[in-house]
Order: sequence, then C-alpha cells, then structure tokens
Amino acid sequence: MKTIVTGAAGFIGSAFTRLAVSRDAFYPVCIDVLSYAGDPERLEQVKGTGKMSFYQADIADRKRLEEIFSAEKPQAIVHFAAETHVDRSILEPASFIKANVIGTENLLELALRHGIEKFIHISTDEVYGELSAGEEKFREDNCLLPNSPYSASKASADMFVRAFRKTYGLPVTTIRPSNNYGPWQYPEKLIPLVIARALRGENIPVYGKGENIRTWLFVEDCAEAVMRILEAGGQGETYNIGSSEEKMNRDVIASILRLLGRGEELITFVPDRPGHDFRYAVDTSKVERETGWRPLVRFEEGIERTVRWYSENSGWLFKKEEEARTFTGQLKKRFEEMKSGKGFCFSS
Repeated sequence: MKTIVTGAAGFIGSAFTRLAVSRDAFYPVCIDVLSYAGDPERLEQVKGTGKMSFYQADIADRKRLEEIFSAEKPQAIVHFAAETHVDRSILEPASFIKANVIGTENLLELALRHGIEKFIHISTDEVYGELSAGEEKFREDNCLLPNSPYSASKASADMFVRAFRKTYGLPVTTIRPSNNYGPWQYPEKLIPLVIARALRGENIPVYGKGENIRTWLFVEDCAEAVMRILEAGGQGETYNIGSSEEKMNRDVIASILRLLGRGEELITFVPDRPGHDFRYAVDTSKVERETGWRPLVRFEEGIERTVRWYSENSGWLFKKEEEARTFTGQLKKRFEEMKSGKGFCFSS
C-alpha cells in the first residue's frame, strides 16, 4: 500500500516511517516541511532502502501537495504533520492554525479528489481538556474542551475530519495519543530537555510545583498502535492510545536524575504557564478490544532506553537544545510581561 506519511521526519512520524519500511505491505511516501522540529537524520537508517520516497513540502501548500498526489497516486494517508508544542502555540497561535487546520483541510480535499482508501488523522489527548486527580479517564465519546491554542487547533482539525466523513463519506479514522517519549524527540519537550540540562549539570526549569500529571507512551508503542489501526481500525472511528502509566512531571524528572546520577537540587520551580492543564489520561479499552494492541514498553524500561540513547547521542541533543533555548527565552519574557500587567504581544 503506497501511503503518504505527513510529518515523516518528525518525532512520532519518523518512528512510524521506520516501522512501515520494515513491512513489505507498505511503501511510505514521506512529506515533511523540515521546520525546526523536522530532521532527516531520523530517517537515515531507511532512506537508502528503496522502500520509501521523500518530499520536502508544506502541507499548507495545496499546489505542491497536488503535484505529489498526482505523481505518487497513494492509496492511504497517515497524517502526523502538525505544530505540537503548547508553549510555542501561546506565543505563535497563527502558525498552528496554518499547519494544523489549513494543512489538514488541504489533505482532506486531496484525499477526496484522489480516492484515498484510508485517511488516518493523528490528533492528541489534549483536545479533551483536563482532568482532576480523581476523574475517570477520557473516552472517545467525551466532549472536546481544548484549553490551549495548540489543542484548539487540533480539535478544529478533528472536526474537519469528522465533517468530511459525514458530508462526503471520506474513509477517515482519528487517533488521539497520550504524551510520547523516546529517542529523537526535539528538546523543547519535557523529557529530552531535562536530560540535556542534567547531562550539563544545569538548572532544570519546572512549571508550578511539578504536580501536573501525564500518561507516558513509548514512541515505538505509539507507532505500532497507528500501524494496527491503519490495518484493522474501523472507518469513521476514533481511538485513544496511551498507557496506564500516569506520572507527575516531578516524578518523571526524578527518574531521569537518578539514572544520570544527578541530584534533585538541579530542579528549579518557575511560574506556571497560562492555561496549563492539570492531568491527561485516556481509556484505551476500545483500541485494545478492536485491534489487539497493547503497549509493551513499561516506563522504567522506556525511560532507561531513552536516557541511554540521548547520552550516547549527546552531540545531536545539545545542538537541538541550544536551538530551543532562543525560543524559551522569548517565551519567558512574554510570560513575565503578561504577569506584570503589560499584556501579551504575539510574535510577528
């Protein structure tokens, strides 16, 4: 099956692409704009196999997408491409609308025009909003109550996907994963950022009291879940994917510090970001029942593998973390201005 994979040089998209190349039944047609978060190094081990093709293209550019669809004649789409960093969305919400909403709508129209047999849309558990400590996990039929510009853009994309199913009969399936972690993740996200700072013996900034709770899913388990749903998921269905491992941010950080032989004195608590959701957790009984998928990598194993990979690839990690620092400084300044009553000015 010739399958367009958008965001193929991203963190999760590249994990799925590597998995797809290993399956004889799939030929990934990779599309990625190669923004700051996309890196062709993630595909280095598979690019010379002859079992994939790659196009540098922006999914917001419909003309370019049309050229790729016409040339490749794909049968399926797995749509990972997105702006995903919540902090960045607070500073630059318009770029999230362009990538996550306009880009998704472009793909939907082209899928309809070119007779795509399966359209797998990768969303996020953040579209559901937040949970308190005692609330039941989110199910697929929960209302969408996004609280950040990022999650609002993804919820909007989800609604376009739903509309194209209901209005045009497009064979779509939506997947809402929990927080992913593992090798190759860009260090604006919590786990690789903490590893980079800890390896250097630098202070680790943690929002609030570090009590926010997330469900952690190893990236290879996520890629396998997407593959199972591509193969056996129902059309028009939505599937949550995640693990049973809910952890406070400060406990995740403590695990990393222990593995690196560092003390918790490196932790520095900083003022919380605006609209910071307290807890995410998803009920995965539907995907387990319908596809047989279950996560295989426990957090203790996954975080050890992750820390080891970044330690062995510290050159890549430090380079990317230096890139991320510029943005982090800008965001910190804007947050301070907002809290001081000067308002919040978006970047141009």
